[in-house]
Amino acid sequence: MPGSAQDSAHDANRAPSGPTRRTTLRTAGAAASAALLLPLVSATPAAHADQRRADGPGADGGALQRAFAAAAAEYGVPLSVLLGVSYLQSRWDGHGGAPSVTGGYGPMHLTDAHTALLTAPHHSRGTEDARGDLARPLRVPKATVPQPRQLPARLRTLSRAADLTGLSAEALRGDESANVRGGAALLAATQKRLGLPSSEDPADWYAAVAAYSGADDAAAAAFFADEVYGVIRGGAARTTADGERVSLDAAPDVAPDTRQLRTLGLPSRARDPRVEAPEDVSCEWIPAPYEEFGEGDYGNHDLGDRPSSQSIDYIVIHDTEGSWDTTIKLVQDPTYVSWQYTLRSSDGHIAQHVPLKDVAWHAGNWYVNAKSIGLEHEGFLTAPDAWYTEAMYRSSARLVRYLAERFDIPLDRQHILGHDNVPGTTASTIKGMHTDPGPYWDWAHYFTLLGAPFRRTAGSSGGLVTIRPDYDANRPVYTDCETAGQACAPHGSAAVRLHTAPSADSPLVKDIGLRPDGSDSTTGVNDTGARATTGQQFAVAGLEGDWTAIWYLGQRAWFQNPKRRPTAVSAKGLVVTPKAGAAEVPVYGRAYPEKEAYPEGVPVQAVSPLPYKLLAGQSYPLGLRTRGEYLWATTFDPAGHKVVRGQDVYYQIQFGHRVAFVRAADVTVRRSGK
Repeated sequence: MPGSAQDSAHDANRAPSGPTRRTTLRTAGAAASAALLLPLVSATPAAHADQRRADGPGADGGALQRAFAAAAAEYGVPLSVLLGVSYLQSRWDGHGGAPSVTGGYGPMHLTDAHTALLTAPHHSRGTEDARGDLARPLRVPKATVPQPRQLPARLRTLSRAADLTGLSAEALRGDESANVRGGAALLAATQKRLGLPSSEDPADWYAAVAAYSGADDAAAAAFFADEVYGVIRGGAARTTADGERVSLDAAPDVAPDTRQLRTLGLPSRARDPRVEAPEDVSCEWIPAPYEEFGEGDYGNHDLGDRPSSQSIDYIVIHDTEGSWDTTIKLVQDPTYVSWQYTLRSSDGHIAQHVPLKDVAWHAGNWYVNAKSIGLEHEGFLTAPDAWYTEAMYRSSARLVRYLAERFDIPLDRQHILGHDNVPGTTASTIKGMHTDPGPYWDWAHYFTLLGAPFRRTAGSSGGLVTIRPDYDANRPVYTDCETAGQACAPHGSAAVRLHTAPSADSPLVKDIGLRPDGSDSTTGVNDTGARATTGQQFAVAGLEGDWTAIWYLGQRAWFQNPKRRPTAVSAKGLVVTPKAGAAEVPVYGRAYPEKEAYPEGVPVQAVSPLPYKLLAGQSYPLGLRTRGEYLWATTFDPAGHKVVRGQDVYYQIQFGHRVAFVRAADVTVRRSGK
């Protein structure tokens, strides 16, 4: 049996990575599905803008750009304000007519929660995920759907837009030009209701922008408006999923009158002093319980003294696979697991649950738990348009920047991990590792918001590549989102697929950890066996035509990388390779000390290799260097906890879709390339 009983208790019981957690979320979510939309504070997020009106720069372009210009002129809204609000709501995407988690439709996120609940099972998931637990779609019984008059005004803005424009609800939901007109009409009506001038200066529209968020407290409304004006000052341009090119010219001198926020009459809530978050995000304190159950059992986290006791090296990005209400209830259950923060989809609002000095049980890998902070994002990985909102991306990026600066964590994919990048601890745990936030999480956009965009750092001889496809244009076929074996709806993706040869017809590379029987990887949305994701770096193992090979899980793996539309950029850095004379090197899922390092009373943790090998002639990028370390924490009283540090040095490497560790004594470090 790999590992000791003590380590197994940490990795299995303290932070379960099998079906227990996600199944619980789905079960609880189903019970609350009819009320899913009601507790959310706002329509989704806000956006960019340009200082000019419809006759200024940015007025030219495709049909959607012209629709923004026409609507701005018709309703007397500055074009920059209209574009900015829409950018934060949807990044100018109509999402094919699918509603968001709060029932918002189109580029302006006009809300019609009643229709969304009746007609759109947009919170359905795949039928089977990589943990093997059933993920049945949650369909809302019609009898439980609230009538429109029972819904808060923020969840039925589409009907108000219909009254203002004379357009039908069907047009406002399904026609992007009509939807933009509806959003402009709402902004203009709000400006008038607040007694503010119909000004051509975008700085005069701060209160109307804040109100558009639907937030019910001043902090959340201000966050939305500040993000919109940040986009206006910086400008934006992108091609939507429908191929529409939309742009917003930068207006760096726009300085909105933030005093207007008072006209909304929203309550200001005092921030709890225990909150650890930047001042410019909306964050509350909802503590996870720390309780003793007797007979040595307790939950749902461990008290600690980080970073004095242990350095914090990682920030782990999760999605909840459940709604906000369900997730908040679970993190307050002392018998469940825990994480430091939950972020709400609709408006980016944050709740903190565990102090950063303490160790939460979130990653399914005890070594990573002890060295990391966990961020849960409300949503389902198979429904990115409904859940992965611009507001949540932006709020999360602000939080991660704050955490990275506080704990000196580099902003790269070696330290900012998805839950799907966390390795299994032993061979037996690999199959049970989670797959969130999945292939639809937009890592390129996220790191741009972090201020650390992925760029070329070397010429073609650099020896490494950074995976970076065009998210919107990169649409590999995934299956099992709604029905087993059936293709998911086409969607942009941050991941590229890996083959055994430079041909799309060749088999996918195998992952012997996920499938010890040697069976092939699949196109399943939860199958990470043949997947490389944006921001990850790999050593180049070959080039042929439009294809690039990388070293991946001990084998050569090919991905399509045409010069006219590259899916990776050249990079350089340090790589590890087996020491001279070694045919192969063991690979580990954690960096534990040698047995001589353990003091009396602390059971020695076996250093158990994974079923992979780093072979002679292969190279893998070096992420970070660390000494072997183990947190012994099995008692309710933290006085009984010990941090064991050894002399063995480990290197973290990008080995496959997940990171891994190798002993420094087994490898040579060299520079990549020629």
